[in-house]
Parts: sequence; structure tokens; C-alpha cells
Amino acid sequence: MNKKIYIKTWGCQMNIYDSSKIINILEKNNYSITKIDLKADILILNTCSIRDKSHEKVFHQLGRWKKIKKKKKNVIICIGGCVASQEGEDIFKRVNYVDIIFGPQNIHDLPYMIDKFLKVKKKIIKINFGKIKKFDYYSKKKNLKTTALISIMEGCNKYCTFCIVPYTRGFEISRPCDDIIREINFFAKNGVKEIILLGQNVNSYNGKKNNGGICNFSSLLYLISKINNIKRIRFLTSHPIEFKDDIIEAYQDIPKLVNFLHLPVQSGSNKILELMQRIYSIEEYKNILKKLISVRPNIQISSDFIVGFPGETENDFEDTMKLIKEVNFDASFSFIYSPRPGTPASEFRDNISFKEKKKRLYRLQKRINKQTIFWSNKMVGSIQKILVEGISKKNFFELSGRTENNRIVNFIGNKDIIGKIIYVKITSINPNSLKGIII
Repeated sequence: MNKKIYIKTWGCQMNIYDSSKIINILEKNNYSITKIDLKADILILNTCSIRDKSHEKVFHQLGRWKKIKKKKKNVIICIGGCVASQEGEDIFKRVNYVDIIFGPQNIHDLPYMIDKFLKVKKKIIKINFGKIKKFDYYSKKKNLKTTALISIMEGCNKYCTFCIVPYTRGFEISRPCDDIIREINFFAKNGVKEIILLGQNVNSYNGKKNNGGICNFSSLLYLISKINNIKRIRFLTSHPIEFKDDIIEAYQDIPKLVNFLHLPVQSGSNKILELMQRIYSIEEYKNILKKLISVRPNIQISSDFIVGFPGETENDFEDTMKLIKEVNFDASFSFIYSPRPGTPASEFRDNISFKEKKKRLYRLQKRINKQTIFWSNKMVGSIQKILVEGISKKNFFELSGRTENNRIVNFIGNKDIIGKIIYVKITSINPNSLKGIII
């Protein structure tokens, strides 16, 4: 019997990518995907544990699935991702109706784990690190979307004191260069125009070549840029310490690299950066941006900020606000510090009240939002290159596309331009998008 799979994903683009791998692997093993959890034979939750809030959401969702399991006793519940790696067998103790636990590097084992559970009816767990085989599976479907996520590496070696990733995804492992190019070539032949390269720290990429050589991140960017049908290249996420001059030179040489960079800084205080074990100073961070702007004057920058890290004083926070204003960040992901069990920072003395943390976060986000509106207003009247992605989510009679600086633009046009890059004049701004007309 063809069994139906329902998969729910939480977290970053890496998790979205991993879920696409799960789907590819299971479909290759004759499973089908359903969008309704009540119709599924197997429920899969792909999780994120980067913050406490997302961690707890996992168990709330499992609580909802418990009701399904009571009605359908044979339904199999699987939990994967970073929460699976972090909690391990403790998940079975807390939620005894979970059947299978798998880690981010064990996705390729999922069909075997399901088959084994069906035979022996015993709980199964596999969360070990090792050779990553999930990269061997990618969609062979035709007529793909205009944008594709491509993971180029797994894990992280930086061990920032606040971060759980090295403990849940393991050491850095770079995917072989030729495998990445082969996958991108397939996507390019089947409608993909934009590639988003993924990794915990993409600029530390060092992938093996078939000829025995090593390909670093900037070399990979040059190789991808030579693929004719790929019109845009983006990447997430970088670490400032390894944002070297060769990457800046790539921005000078490769027009396909978009005029937008997400470069996490986390704090504007050197003292806090040292406590976070971020390895760079604010001066070094600003120098990277200075070099980048010298070759790409119109580039816009977004970043990550952690508010209320243990030891952060009012002066430290003001240093962050000063940096935000000085750089004029276009956007950010900003959060109140959330201690993750097992990380060094979880042992630090937390000297800030939650009320104060919320106050600081509100001030920071208000400032960033003001700057986002500033950048959007500057775009009104400008001509923007838009990659047309499809029908607008807000108006069936409009199309939607994305600018190089990651703004969604809605406009009237024919469906035959979906997947193409066109020029649009920006006429007005909305809270989360822009309006435009084709020229």
C-alpha cells in the first residue's frame, strides 16, 4: 500500500531545504505526500532549536498530533531536525507516542527507519554525525519554481557561546563542488533562475573537486556565475571573520551576485562580541562593509541582533543602536537572548530583567523598521530588475516578483513572463511589499 506522508517544518532556510530532501528521498521510495495531517500514515516534524520559543512549539505540535494518534493508532510520528539532536532519547520520555527520532545528518536513513519500525514496532533513534548522504538526493521534477535552495555545507566550527548549532548539526562538512554544480545545472535546465546557497557559514566552504583539488566559496561563486540560465545568486549565512577579500572581489566581478547581503553582527559592543566568542571586532565588521560598498555602492545590508545577552549593559545596547544607525541596515532578524542548554552562555549570569530585554528589543526593531521604510521610500520612482515568481498572494489578478534587495513587488502583467527578469517602475510602498508597473 502506498503510504501517505505529512511533513511540517519549523525554522530557517536550512530546515526548509532539509524538508525538501526528506520529500525527495521518501518519494523515491514510493511514499506520497499529503497536505492534510489527518490523511497521513506518517507524520514528520522537522524542528528548530535555535531559540527556546521555537523549541517549545515542537512539543505543542506533538500534543496536537497525539489526538490524531488516538484516532489512528497505526499512524507513525517522526521527529527530526535540531530538537531531535538536542533532546535525543529524552523526547521518548517526555512524549511517549513519538516513534522515530532522526538527526539532520540522518535524513537518508528515514525510509529504512520507517520500514524497520513497521516490522518490529519498537521506537527507533538515529542522531549520529558522519558522512552526509542527503545531498545525493535532489528533485528530478521538471518545471521547477524560479528560485531553488542549494545547501553547500552542513555544521559549524565556530562555537559561539550562545549557539546550539555545532551540537545539533556537527562539525563543518563541505559538499563536493562538482555535485553542487551538477545539481544547479539540472535546476537551470528546468526553469530555475535564482539560486540561494545555504550553510551555517557558507564563506568557510571548502569542497573537494573531482580532480582532487579544493574549491573555496569565492571559486564556487565564479563557477555558478558561468551557468547561463542562472540569473541571480544569493547566499545565507556568512560569518564576518571569514568574509575575506576574495569574496569582495567576487562582488566586483560577478553581476549575478545580488545587491543585498545578510551579514550577522549580533551586537554593536566589542565586549559582548567577546563574550559571544564571535572573534571579530566592530571595527573589523565595519571595515568589511566599507570594502564591499567600495565595489558595490548600491548594496544593502541586513543583519542579526541578539538583545539582552548576559552581561549587556545599557551602554552596550546603545553601542548596538549606534551601529544600526551608522550602517543604516535595511532589515534584521532580532531576538531576545534565549539560553540553549549545553552552550557556554547558558552558564553565564543573566543580569537583565525580561522587562528590560523587551524594552530594548522594541527600540531596536522600531529603529530597523524605520530604516526599512527609508530604503523602501528611496525605491519609489526607481526602475528595478524583478525576477517574476508567480501570482501575487494578495491579488489573483496581479503578478509578484522580487527585487535584488529582496523586496516583493506586485504588479499587473501576463502569466507568460513568470520566471523571467523584467524591469518595473516602483510606484508606491505597502507595509510588506511594493507596487509597480512594467516598463
